[in-house]
Amino acid sequence: MAYLDPSEFVTKMVDSGESKVYMSTKDTLIRAYMAGAILALAAVFAITVAMKSGSPILGACLFPVGFIMLYLMKFDLLTGVFMLVPLALLDKRPGVTINQVLRNWGLVALGNLLGALTVAFMMAWIFTYGFNTDGGAIASKVAGIGEARTVGYSSYGLDGWITVFIRGMLCNWMVSMGVVGAMVSTTVSGKAIAMWMPIMLFFFMGFEHSIVNMFLFPFSLIMGGNFTIADYLLWNELPVALGNLVGGLAFTGLTLYVTHVKTGAKRTLDRSNNAA
Repeated sequence: MAYLDPSEFVTKMVDSGESKVYMSTKDTLIRAYMAGAILALAAVFAITVAMKSGSPILGACLFPVGFIMLYLMKFDLLTGVFMLVPLALLDKRPGVTINQVLRNWGLVALGNLLGALTVAFMMAWIFTYGFNTDGGAIASKVAGIGEARTVGYSSYGLDGWITVFIRGMLCNWMVSMGVVGAMVSTTVSGKAIAMWMPIMLFFFMGFEHSIVNMFLFPFSLIMGGNFTIADYLLWNELPVALGNLVGGLAFTGLTLYVTHVKTGAKRTLDRSNNAA
């Protein structure tokens, strides 16, 4: 695959962050809505494959299909803009302010949520034939996942909250590497391969993705999960979103920016002494 040097694609990261700030409200919401919906479909697809095949790794291997589709269509996830948009602020791009960064994050989060909720309702309807049955084994599985990843964390108190926060950090470290990986290549196949590996890793390891969870937990509640919306927000969505922000920005965006754009001064060596 055609490969770009890091100094080239990190500049593309900053350019991408700037372009998202200038994007219209309509386009931002539509692209975020589609990203949330596609990622939700990928999540239920991966869970279905894992259950029917009995192989969690197979589900994890196939989940990145959704991420690749939404990236190639230039749809936006909150996890991606958490990393990219602040770089334009740090680079002092014209018109990029803290308020504009927060505006972008808010619109993308809203669009992602609406897309994820749409798919949650549609899948719930499909599994229950219009809410006339219990949804079967897959619905029961998803309900259990929702309980384990809300009240399951709450049973450990602050330690549980920190645990889910760290899972969120690790998740967006990998997801952001997928976003960056796609910028490394100039071919579709190269982009897909570069995105596939870190996305598969995060899904199989059970790390927490705020947008996947915008689908998973409402769907779980509809399917009879024994937890509340407050449980979901306090013990999952809030710490996960904060972890996604820290992980994507600190571990991927900032590290690449400071070493490939704001590089340090080169060392000066005494060549005569070295030669001796």
